[in-house]
Amino acid sequence: MAWPVTGCSPDKAPVFAPVTPESGEPVVAPEKPPVPVQPLYVSPLTGMPAAEKQEARPVMVVINNAPQARPQSGLSQADLLFEVLAEGEITRLIAFFQSKSSPDPVGPVRSIRPYFISLGKGYGAIQVHAGGSPDGYETIKKQSIENLDEITNAGPYFWREKTRKAPHNLYTSLEQVRQGAAQRRLGEKGPEAPVYTFAASKPGDPAKETVAPGSREALKLEVTFLLQSYRVAYAYDQTTGVYERSINGSPHIDLNNEEPLKAVNVVVMGAPHKVLDQEGRREVKLTGSGHALLFQQGAVRPVEWRREREESPIRWYEQGREVQLQPGQTHVMIVPDGPDFEEHVVY
Repeated sequence: MAWPVTGCSPDKAPVFAPVTPESGEPVVAPEKPPVPVQPLYVSPLTGMPAAEKQEARPVMVVINNAPQARPQSGLSQADLLFEVLAEGEITRLIAFFQSKSSPDPVGPVRSIRPYFISLGKGYGAIQVHAGGSPDGYETIKKQSIENLDEITNAGPYFWREKTRKAPHNLYTSLEQVRQGAAQRRLGEKGPEAPVYTFAASKPGDPAKETVAPGSREALKLEVTFLLQSYRVAYAYDQTTGVYERSINGSPHIDLNNEEPLKAVNVVVMGAPHKVLDQEGRREVKLTGSGHALLFQQGAVRPVEWRREREESPIRWYEQGREVQLQPGQTHVMIVPDGPDFEEHVVY
């Protein structure tokens, strides 16, 4: 091999570069593949990369889900979204916000129940609502729940929209909630580490996504709580890696941006339900364990939900190990566990 002179070193000795026998051109070393940069921070409730440490305390808002309240505002900005029965066969949406803040409306806001409070305690959230059932108020008082209630302690941080009729027209915003929390001197610190175990891949990245063993294809699912005329459905978009939500065949949109609600993880879990009175108020037991189905990446697998105490979030396990959630928004549908949990889900 020839070694042409290409320059001189500081001590005047010639510097040589290797050449190939065929072309006589200098050999160019192959470029090393870029080393993936791990984000310094992730959002505790979504696992998504964050530019700075996410320390804000989670906010839980009780959202009206009556037909007159839809489409709601702000749900696409939530990190976690639960749906659970309230009175009769009506559901409420329990939305948790932590990684984003916005002046945009969130609502319509409705009243609280003890098992909503239980969910909020699991994430250490400031609980935002408008009124409550008698046992809801009793729980708030007895457990000293830090809350913002439009009726009793935080009226100035809510407003009513004239385009809708009460009680389906009460709104707040995350900025208003933060101001109200500061005014009432509620705690501001949130979780310092991810609440759940998150996968390293990002939604919609087929090269990195791996479907868990034991899964079966589930590009669509339909959930019935009790009322046969009310059906929640999700359809998987293989391009984006997310499930899009619809209600009774129509996209469930966020009024703020006219976009369908989306989730990378959809969980359907069965919990014990008990009707308490003639008003149809319920007790929903959210401690213990039970059956659940986890939908991710166009596939479903059976898992188990567990929760030993209310101060901890609900978690999901498979063969004794906590499952990994995909980074992004998670939706959790809590349905009655009897007479048969899986009769509430078609996929």
